[in-house]
Amino acid sequence: MQFSTIIRNVHLPLTETNRLYDIAVFGEQIANIAPAGEAPFASSAHTEFDAEGSYALPGFNDVHAHSVWFGETLLEISLADARKCSTVYDALKRSLDEVKGEWIIASGFNPHLLDDGPLDINTLDSITKGRPLLIKHNSGHAITVNSEALERAGIGTHPEQKIEGGTINVDESGKATGVLDENAMRPINELLEPKALPHLEKALAAASKVYAAEGLTSVTDAGIAGGWIGHSPLELQAYQNARDNNLLRHRVQTMITLDALHDLPHHADDPKALTLDTGMRTGLGDNRLQIGPTKIFTDGSILGTTAAMSHDYCQCAGNSGYFQHDPEAMQASALRAAASGWSLAMHALGDAAVDLAIDTIDKATAAYGRPTIPHRIEHGGVTTDAQVQRIAELDIALAPQPHFIKAFGDSMAELLGPDRVKDSYPAKRLLDAGAVLPGSSDRPVAEGAPLKVIQSFVERLTSSNNAYSPAERISVRQAIDAYTIGSARATGWSGHKGKIEEGFLADITFLQQNPLETPTEELSTIPINATMRGGEIIHRA
Repeated sequence: MQFSTIIRNVHLPLTETNRLYDIAVFGEQIANIAPAGEAPFASSAHTEFDAEGSYALPGFNDVHAHSVWFGETLLEISLADARKCSTVYDALKRSLDEVKGEWIIASGFNPHLLDDGPLDINTLDSITKGRPLLIKHNSGHAITVNSEALERAGIGTHPEQKIEGGTINVDESGKATGVLDENAMRPINELLEPKALPHLEKALAAASKVYAAEGLTSVTDAGIAGGWIGHSPLELQAYQNARDNNLLRHRVQTMITLDALHDLPHHADDPKALTLDTGMRTGLGDNRLQIGPTKIFTDGSILGTTAAMSHDYCQCAGNSGYFQHDPEAMQASALRAAASGWSLAMHALGDAAVDLAIDTIDKATAAYGRPTIPHRIEHGGVTTDAQVQRIAELDIALAPQPHFIKAFGDSMAELLGPDRVKDSYPAKRLLDAGAVLPGSSDRPVAEGAPLKVIQSFVERLTSSNNAYSPAERISVRQAIDAYTIGSARATGWSGHKGKIEEGFLADITFLQQNPLETPTEELSTIPINATMRGGEIIHRA
């Protein structure tokens, strides 16, 4: 047998650290593993890769990111480092002549980091000189626009309309500040979408290049083709085009938003369908590009105080957040999707939203059984012990984002208070209950390099070095398992991804040093020597 790839001289720290191994790949799968120099597959292969003693881990798998959105941030004005209003204003002024097209678009903005905020809409109007402006908040749950954008969207500078599941922020005089929360973003998005396929493909290519450099071999795009998170009804086609043109280095599972599903004519004996044309549903595809669950937004964000809580936010009397739509209507739509064969991925930050998500998945499971690709809850910003137990019993995959703690932990702690912080973004409680714990980032909401997220899993420290629910800390090995085995299980790929074993896909990340012997505070700085997908090198330092 002639193997497609032979990997020479690699350490396998999760199984054996004191010797080197050779690995043979046939097709895309690991065919044999043997001590270096003792391999029975010493014959030639189409490709040989000398790992030079690198430490090999299964390829990292991020089960919740936004690849087109992230790719766009690499192409837009970046406000990620803005700490003062003047920094934002100066960045916009510098970029005016460079921005192609009529709209001025910036991204990565975190208003909570401004020392002298908020931004002033009059100043934004003066800078932009009649051109429409869109500033994307890194949370994804709010934007800042100028007066020209408000007028074009039909909102106006003195809005009187109310938007279900969203807020048009105004000052004391009733004038719009330019900040739009949740569903109030939709009128702006509708002006800019659908995005052109070449634009989406360019964004995907930019994102995929970064993923490969960070050791990622699989990424789930958590919401495409509809709703405020999607970019075009043809978004899946952009993924297919990118794959066919070798622009995608990583494997992809996509979540089609519930907004994109619709009624289809059906036989009287069939369930009342809520799906895509031709009846496509969860599972369609292959190991390079696959349709995953349908994405359902039940609430908003903690920082925006729009996540649905059972009690008011601290320092926000009378505000416990809100649901995106009527809970009964959301549940009914979700159950119709489940009846059509869709797994459910329910965005739920607040504990009230987590309750709705669990109850909905419980009903779907009772009626239609457990799907091959698990039902999921995205985020779990506040998840009680009782909820964790139900999640484990129902085999729900909850995907927390531990790097939110480093990025936003201090602000979240102020809004939640100590009693809710201890229930925030569970990790150890999930493992102790026997539930799956996957690795995820929600990039570009927060940084997404897997080694940074793994470090946050272990440390759970805020940017000011305060411990955030330290009882949820897990070990380095458990954090690595989350980003490999756990993510494979959460996406329905157990037995195929997540391990360096015979029969598994040869998706491998090669590190410069052993993460199990690296000080915790240095995990995020370990160099990535190379990344391999299916035996093919997709990144080399």
